[in-house]
Amino acid sequence: MHLGTRITTFGDRSHPSTGQTIWGECSGHTDAGLAWDWVQIDQGVLAMADPMCVVTNLRLVSDQGEVLTPRESALHFSRLVRALPWQDAVWQALKRA
Repeated sequence: MHLGTRITTFGDRSHPSTGQTIWGECSGHTDAGLAWDWVQIDQGVLAMADPMCVVTNLRLVSDQGEVLTPRESALHFSRLVRALPWQDAVWQALKRA
């Protein structure tokens, strides 16, 4: 679920809007979250500022039980981000601002 979006820079014609968004799952025994920076790269277009830089408390493991390196995990985190409706949440935050 969307836990929050922060706008750090309100854009204009020469500078894009930027910010961070955080998503997570809260359950009875554990909480998991993902956060990343975003940037408005064009009118109506939002993107991750750096797809290799997702902040999380998750640790991913291989089929053999080995903890994946940050580089190995990045692809999986990128897939998770793509599956979330995060751009809709950011647009809503920008409209409210």
